[in-house]
Amino acid sequence: MTKIVNHWIGGKTAEGASGTHGPVTNPATGAVTTKVAFASVEEVDAAVAAAKDAYRSWSRSSLATRTSILFRFRALVDAHRDEIAELITAEHGKVHSDALGEVARGLEIVDLACGINVQLKGELSAEVASRVDVASIRQPLGVVAGITPFNFPAMVPMWMFPLAIACGNTFVLKPSEKDPSAAVRLAELMTEAGLPDGVFNVVHGDKLAVDRLLTHPDVKAVSFVGSTPIARYIHTTASANGKRVQALGGAKNHMLVLPDADLDAAADAVVSAAYGSAGERCMAISAVVAVGAIGDTLVEKIRERAEKIKIGPGDDPTSEMGPLITKAHRDKVASYVENAAAEGAEVVLDGTGHTVDGYEDGHWIGISLLDKVPTSAKAYQDEIFGPVLCVLRTETYEEAVDLINASPYGNGTAIFTRDGGAARRFQLEVEAGMVGVNVPIPVPVGYHSFGGWKDSLFGDHHIYGNDGTHFYTRGKVVTTRWPDPADAPTGVDLGFPRNH
Repeated sequence: MTKIVNHWIGGKTAEGASGTHGPVTNPATGAVTTKVAFASVEEVDAAVAAAKDAYRSWSRSSLATRTSILFRFRALVDAHRDEIAELITAEHGKVHSDALGEVARGLEIVDLACGINVQLKGELSAEVASRVDVASIRQPLGVVAGITPFNFPAMVPMWMFPLAIACGNTFVLKPSEKDPSAAVRLAELMTEAGLPDGVFNVVHGDKLAVDRLLTHPDVKAVSFVGSTPIARYIHTTASANGKRVQALGGAKNHMLVLPDADLDAAADAVVSAAYGSAGERCMAISAVVAVGAIGDTLVEKIRERAEKIKIGPGDDPTSEMGPLITKAHRDKVASYVENAAAEGAEVVLDGTGHTVDGYEDGHWIGISLLDKVPTSAKAYQDEIFGPVLCVLRTETYEEAVDLINASPYGNGTAIFTRDGGAARRFQLEVEAGMVGVNVPIPVPVGYHSFGGWKDSLFGDHHIYGNDGTHFYTRGKVVTTRWPDPADAPTGVDLGFPRNH
């Protein structure tokens, strides 16, 4: 019997009533293992109504109440991390170690939420005028929504809802319909931790569900992570409906390798950053820019390492890379490699014909390495979201930085060098929101915010960290004047002397 994933509304399972379901496949086998219920407008409205009703009391709950629940939630996720990782592997395909890493990164933001009392401290200016004080405080928004991608079905939701809930909001999550089970399990653990019914809700679906969240009058803010075209649509539509929006889009992350770099360290780093999680991550390094005469040596070192990566099902402990999420996505990724030579690139490794014995119907693709890629090639211009690495050549540092800055994306970038002065110039001159110096994937820790520039971010706030707290709250300034108690009306004795 096929498993069915239903919604989570008001603290309990809500069976899908629309009659519409989507298939969830095991990427390693290609078999449909699960059906996920797609929400109707009425079901989305029910989730928002449950969140709105819960907000009345949750927004007035104490910080101690909120953080104690989040501490219990953190302990439960930690205790169930293997189970959550198994759900991720079964529906996404990534290897178990990558799935465990995803859960660990999500827990970093839960840690931040557990300490929200520090983040929400206000400010006070005393005696700005005679007996007048001014205080700044931050208050929650109301019902907020999150729309999350398939590539990190546990981590990205945990980048959103723990912080939003800690700030006093209630939350409606619309996870990817391709791998929905992890989100529902997190909702169950939140309830087990003592979260009141309706504070956290999960609805599944497609564009219909998304559009209802973007236009619903009771949704005050929307967080999104996904591709640039959809991020732009989310930002435009939700903003037009009066909502606060943070919409994180796609990327084409470059790694600049200078002639003085440790090429073995650079090759190790780029293989991990380009091919880890099968390249299905917005912080993957998908373009290497080799400066000067090092290009041939660097490409050979990358090839040697890439050929050793063991590709197989995610639940096999010996696998280092799993399949792609769907057959359609696998075919799209392969098309960039198949057309690369005609566009002027040199195909060093072609992984399009890769298969795994015993799993012939899985969504497999091998490692691909393209050298001397022209900037006009589609493989360079597009976010591929698969295990395809482009290598570009420049003669100078200045030419390399100009090439990187010409990209419409500005998510993350990295430089590999032994020269501190060059690294300092790069971190100031490059047009990207996150920069790594001898660090290939510069994802910031939870108490620093994550987000890119240009077409990689729509909206004013990055996600989590201080930006996340500000996004999920709004400021209020209170100016107070109290008369001196010595000026109390005649006949009222408060014990204060009259000769002040």
